[in-house]
Amino acid sequence: MDWDKLRIFHAVADAGSLTHAGNRLNLSQSAVSRQIRALEEALNATLFHRHARGLILTEQGELLFDATVAMSKRLDAAAARIRDSEEEVFGDLRVTTTFGFGALWLAPRLPHLYAKYPDLKIDLMLAEQVLDLPMRQADVAIRMKEPSQADLIRKKLMTVRMRLFASRTYLDRTGTPDTVKDMRDHRLVCQSPSSTQVSAGVSLVQYLMTNEIRSLLTVNNYFGVLQGVIHNLGIGILPDYLVEDFPDLIRVIPDLESSSVPVFLAYPEELRHSKRIEAFRDFVQDEIIQHRRQLKKLGKI
Repeated sequence: MDWDKLRIFHAVADAGSLTHAGNRLNLSQSAVSRQIRALEEALNATLFHRHARGLILTEQGELLFDATVAMSKRLDAAAARIRDSEEEVFGDLRVTTTFGFGALWLAPRLPHLYAKYPDLKIDLMLAEQVLDLPMRQADVAIRMKEPSQADLIRKKLMTVRMRLFASRTYLDRTGTPDTVKDMRDHRLVCQSPSSTQVSAGVSLVQYLMTNEIRSLLTVNNYFGVLQGVIHNLGIGILPDYLVEDFPDLIRVIPDLESSSVPVFLAYPEELRHSKRIEAFRDFVQDEIIQHRRQLKKLGKI
C-alpha cells in the first residue's frame, strides 16, 4: 500500500477537511483530493461521506483511520527511542496522573526538574481515567494503583492515606471534634462518592456519611475540597501528601483514616532506555525522598 497516500488520508481524516489537511501538508486541495480518490480506487472502497460541512469517515474509513492512528503512535515511539539514544535530556515528555496529585503535589515541584533540564517540554495531562501507555497516549504515568496493562515497567513510589483536615480558623470558630459522632455538628467537605476516585477515599466518605452529617459540600476533585477547607467551610477529606505544602491544615480525629493507597510510576517497556523517562523518574524519586524527610521534620510520620 502507498505510504504517502496513507499519510495524506490520515491528515484528511484527522482534519475533517481537504483544505485543512492540504494546509498541514503544504499541498493544494486538488492534490489532496486526487490522492484520496486514488486510495479509494486502490481499496475499492469509499472512505469519506462528503457534505457541506466537511468530510465524515465511512465504516471502511474508520477502520483505516484506526490503523493509521496506531501506525502514527508506533512511529512516534520509534522516533522517541532514536532521539533518546543521545545523552542529552530534551524534547517532549507526556506525563499523566490524577487531577489531585498532579495539581497539588507534582506541578509545584516541576521547577526543580526544569532547572536541571531546561530543554524538556512537558505535557502534564491530569485525568482520572487511565490512559493507554503502550499505545502512546502518554509516555509515563503516576497512578494511585498498580497498573494492569502489559508491557509496562512499574515502580512503587509511596503510599497515601485519606485523612480529615480543617483550618485553624474553622476549628477556633466551631471547636474540634473528638469522635466521629461529633462530625454531625460540622460541615463535611469531600469528593462525591459517585465521582471517580480511589476506593479507599470512597469508603471513608461513605463511612462518615452514615453518621448523620447535617451539612455537606461535595466536589469532584481534591483541589476543590482543599479550597473549601482553607476557606473555612468545614472539615475535609484530603490525601496526606498535602500536609508538607499546606502546614496550616490541622488534622482532625487522628485515629481515623483510610486504608493505604499505593502510588506507582509506570512507562512502556520500549522506553526503558529513554533519557527523558530516566530524568523524570529520578526527579520524582528524589522529590519523594525530600517529601518524606520534611514530613519527619514536621513530626507528621
